[in-house]
Amino acid sequence: MNMKTPINSQIVDSKLAVCEIDKMENATIRDVVRVVNMIEEESGDKFIRMEMGVPGLAASKYGIEAEKAALDNGVASAYPMLEGVKVLKEEGSKFIKNFMNIDLDAEGVIPTVGSMQGGYAAFMAVCSATEGKDTILFVDPGFPVQKTQMDVLGMKYESFDIYDHRGDKLQEKLEAIMSKGNIAGILYSNPNNPAWICMNEEELKTIGEMATKYDAIVLEDLAYFAMDFRTDLSQPGVGPYQPSVAKYTDNYILMISSSKAFSYAGQRIGLMCISNTLYNRRYEGMKKRFGLDKFGDAVVFRIIYTLSSGVSHSAQYGLHGMLKAANEGKFNFVENVREYGERAKIMKKMFMDNGFDLVYSNDLNMPLADGFYFTISYPDLTGPDLNKKLLYYGISAICLNETGSLKEGLRACVSQISRSQFDDLEYRLKEFHKHHQVLA
Repeated sequence: MNMKTPINSQIVDSKLAVCEIDKMENATIRDVVRVVNMIEEESGDKFIRMEMGVPGLAASKYGIEAEKAALDNGVASAYPMLEGVKVLKEEGSKFIKNFMNIDLDAEGVIPTVGSMQGGYAAFMAVCSATEGKDTILFVDPGFPVQKTQMDVLGMKYESFDIYDHRGDKLQEKLEAIMSKGNIAGILYSNPNNPAWICMNEEELKTIGEMATKYDAIVLEDLAYFAMDFRTDLSQPGVGPYQPSVAKYTDNYILMISSSKAFSYAGQRIGLMCISNTLYNRRYEGMKKRFGLDKFGDAVVFRIIYTLSSGVSHSAQYGLHGMLKAANEGKFNFVENVREYGERAKIMKKMFMDNGFDLVYSNDLNMPLADGFYFTISYPDLTGPDLNKKLLYYGISAICLNETGSLKEGLRACVSQISRSQFDDLEYRLKEFHKHHQVLA
């Protein structure tokens, strides 16, 4: 860098070298976290940190109080049952009915060590169930670590970027891929990480019908449950409800996280919710690999058992407390996280006022929602080039290629940016635009 930038360029370059980051397109989320931590420590300058989806709001008091009470009652000394605490399973079933209008038995509501473990367990189960069906189809863009999990497991996956296959184009794309007969499962997030697009009922119906037709299992990642702030999904037992493929197929697993909607990320607890039909279905492949042919039993008593022997006892009671308060209308968890949408609206404008564009800029025929993430690009710069250049201005993000996107640009997460940093962000963006307008 020849011009003076808000962050000392020599420090940035030296830390990239120490972390052996030669190409930003190869830098994972945690790689960016590491290098920015080192730059901040040496420079003394605080970054605008948009690289990692860390909740930026206080954890729910209903969870904290319930977990404290459970600890006071002595649960820390006892192993939790593998299938989960009964009251949590029952409250989870009620929550799914109240906020999704889906009937799912408590048996199929299984606590996991965050949705990360839920996904890992699901990949193992789904890819083992039926001989010849050994591949997960990722509907991208998506959460990068899920593909890393597949790599660690040594399992196969395929992917496509949904942006050019929305609406009535989706069936044709799915048909072309799934007709080969090797797809065991389909994974997507809704709302989407990082584009923040939200699949509509037509698209979910298409996915459900294709899953039934080709006997694949849908893995619906609901990490940002009810966080499409364009529609109020916050009232228990009153529509509209969180959209779900569960209305259109029996072949589904829902992964519900406590990290974002409940700001309870530190306790690492989520719910893996297996449909009644799938839980009780028997597979020869499950019997061969795990010794149990009933899908749900193999997940709980073989996979979850060997991964972690269950989930933190007290955290289960914490999640139970939050779900119970939500089910009873005492805890409007959606209202608590609307702040993310407000931040996104302000931050998007700052970027666009300074020469940036939104990569994923619309949601079919609707304006894109404001939420936990948005995507940005800058004229004549690739995503990796933009990502590196922004480091000199004290702004960090991740490249869209990390998410499986075919677009050039970056994923920006709003959660760690406080409103007190907005003036600093605006100054840095103006400096960036001033320098790069001259160079253009």
